[in-house]
Amino acid sequence: MTFWEFKASLLDNQPPAQSGNLLQALWHDARGDWSAAHQIAQDIDTATGARVHAYLHRKEGDESNAQYWYHKAKQTMPNTSLEEEWEVLVKSMMI
Repeated sequence: MTFWEFKASLLDNQPPAQSGNLLQALWHDARGDWSAAHQIAQDIDTATGARVHAYLHRKEGDESNAQYWYHKAKQTMPNTSLEEEWEVLVKSMMI
């Protein structure tokens, strides 16, 4: 699946079946369901899971919690828009 196919799937009622949990979290986030996205991301104990979790708290506006999760992911909070960060995360999972 390409980034553009994934983005087009946002018009569907369900995330693409072949997408992993973190892509599903980002899919829910892009459709405005932060809670569903957070529920998925918080249960994935990997650096990438922490990175998505950090992004979600940044989007929520909880900067201190976001900083904690960026640190767990061994990343710094990006100096980009949330839309750009979402795109980078999705594309990084498409490799």
